[in-house]
Amino acid sequence: MKKRFPLRYTGAFQNKASGNPGEWYLGNTPGSGSDSRRPILFIHGFNRSSDTWYEDNDMYATAYENGYETAFIDVYPDRNMWENGALLAQKIKDIYQHFGEKIVVVAHSKGGLDMQVALVHYGADPYIERMITLATPYYGSQLADLAYSRWGSWLANILGSKNDATYSLQTGSMNRFRSETDSQPNVYQTPIYTLAGTKWGRFSSSLYWGGLYLRAYGSNDGAVTVKSSRIKYATEIQVGEWNHTTIKEGSSTFDVFKPFLQEEVESFAHRQAAGTAHVAQDPEAGNYVSGGAFTGTTNETIHVEKGVHEMTVNWLSNQADSNLILTDPERNTHPYFTTDQDDGAFFEGAYHHTLTIHNPASGTWTLEASSAQEEHYLLNVSFASPLNSLLSTALSSEDRKVKVQAQNLKFQTDVTIDYYQNGKLQLSDKKASQASEAAFHVPDLGEGLYNMTMNIHGSYAQQPFRRTIIQSIYADGHGNLY
Repeated sequence: MKKRFPLRYTGAFQNKASGNPGEWYLGNTPGSGSDSRRPILFIHGFNRSSDTWYEDNDMYATAYENGYETAFIDVYPDRNMWENGALLAQKIKDIYQHFGEKIVVVAHSKGGLDMQVALVHYGADPYIERMITLATPYYGSQLADLAYSRWGSWLANILGSKNDATYSLQTGSMNRFRSETDSQPNVYQTPIYTLAGTKWGRFSSSLYWGGLYLRAYGSNDGAVTVKSSRIKYATEIQVGEWNHTTIKEGSSTFDVFKPFLQEEVESFAHRQAAGTAHVAQDPEAGNYVSGGAFTGTTNETIHVEKGVHEMTVNWLSNQADSNLILTDPERNTHPYFTTDQDDGAFFEGAYHHTLTIHNPASGTWTLEASSAQEEHYLLNVSFASPLNSLLSTALSSEDRKVKVQAQNLKFQTDVTIDYYQNGKLQLSDKKASQASEAAFHVPDLGEGLYNMTMNIHGSYAQQPFRRTIIQSIYADGHGNLY
């Protein structure tokens, strides 16, 4: 018999070590009403453990107070959905047998992908009534692309955040995963309902910076875009004003998805048409990215074109006391950066040093950083500018090319292509082009993931500009690109 929790979490549970993959735990049995309600199994997301549902979160207490029996399970926080899916499939049957009936799954973030693998590929669907996913990145996250990019990998390496989970969540890898999963006939077997968020975290937090970076790809919750949270055969319950953390809090979303916990399965047939399919969107060029390592002093140049409404400089570093001075074209200094430690999935433990400038002067800005010890950093400058929508990329599978397209702009592009096989870097290749449309051939090195960092520099309204677009592409053994 599994250990039951007290109603309110006040510390470590007796005989419970949260984060032990494969262990599952029972909530207290509600006093009345639970006989008519399906039990709920809560599955945590990437880089988290089961206590995410009851430590500084009222989701468990809210479910209890609404008369639901509950269970919580730990999966591997840093492994891909295939390993976690296999683990879940082994444990789901035991949980089903304990309750003696089918279970409703509520999964946060990557937990929804882990559960979908268990359902579709490992035969867990006879034990699950339906699944509700909270900000699940069905098409991956561009933040995972960034962690494996030429600029982001410096910092991700030193933080230890390049792992199987991050690797699997790159958008190219997830496009491949979708082709393997969505083609299976049993994807319609278990109804799926989704929620997504559009709010970010507090200023300078990981979810605020993530929201700025992901803004180029559409509305997002600071970690996952709304588009990525949608699949064509799921029903979208609501897109609300939640960030990637608050969307899993009981007081925020339980009442929103509560009506779907007990919905009759038969109604899924007429509901599935209401689901919103993922629609590919060419990213806007809203970011400039750089990075590296240094000791002593280093300088970064930031080019601000005319018409920029807002510029946010985020220096993401392994040092809490980075000494930063931003100097504008008139030689005025802006040293007042806000510092906050990252508690997200992709760069956890790093420090965000953030400064926003409204209506920045056009021209050349300089960011000087100094450190007495070796510092690894990722610089991201996010622009709110009319220029953003004038640049985009497009993938042409037929001729294995990625095209950088611009509207009435003169520009040059250099591209770094990092080729990964089984998560290991195999090749780094750099190319350059100068045209109104630059096309870069994806190397044919066999099956693997190609992470492309496209550095674009040119002129807009007679002012220089710099932008960076990062894109991951998966090539299978037959040469198909995803």
